[in-house]
Amino acid sequence: MSEAWTPLLLSLKVASWATLLALLSGGLAGFLLARCRFPGRELLDSLLTLPMVLPPTVLGYYLLVLLGRQSVFGQWLEHSLGIRLVFSWQGAAVAAAVVAFPLVLKPARAAFEAVDVQLEQAARVLGLSPWAVFWRVTLPLAWRGLLAGVLLAFARAMGEFGATLMLAGSIPGRTQTLATAVHDAVQAGQDGLAQTLVLITSVVCIVVLLLAGWLAPGQGRRT
Repeated sequence: MSEAWTPLLLSLKVASWATLLALLSGGLAGFLLARCRFPGRELLDSLLTLPMVLPPTVLGYYLLVLLGRQSVFGQWLEHSLGIRLVFSWQGAAVAAAVVAFPLVLKPARAAFEAVDVQLEQAARVLGLSPWAVFWRVTLPLAWRGLLAGVLLAFARAMGEFGATLMLAGSIPGRTQTLATAVHDAVQAGQDGLAQTLVLITSVVCIVVLLLAGWLAPGQGRRT
């Protein structure tokens, strides 16, 4: 049973960190796209959405080129900060975060665009700072859409395979997530283990998707 629990715990760890990274970057990008008007805004939105449509292996290759030990940025990370992303769980988290990023970006932008700007302006007239307006007016009105995106990103990160495999590999106990463990079990002819891993992954993702649907704007509890 440890053969199933170890990948599950690692997947939860990777997905949690990936979701946090996607929330910080996707939430900020969604807010800026919703509030700022500048030439090429929709083009930028399309470019940021590319991880949603690119084949995961292609995305993993880009990440390997950018973050690998032979790249300028990868060498800087290793020599200056002691961080090696290739063949590490941190690399798996970064790969999953990139893949999940658009699933936070799109709902975040829609949620922030749905906030009534007049309410924000009224708060500024009452003397609130821009930071206070965001925390006390904007975020409370947009949190449901943002959280729904976060849950979708978590589910996507839990099931990420291609980009994670390209950057982090599938090392048992170190970088082998549920998705890569299923692949390895099938390749090794361990059908029982593969079925257990598939069932665990399916249950976790279904629960997360049900929560995301319940939290989606305009949904909630219905009778």
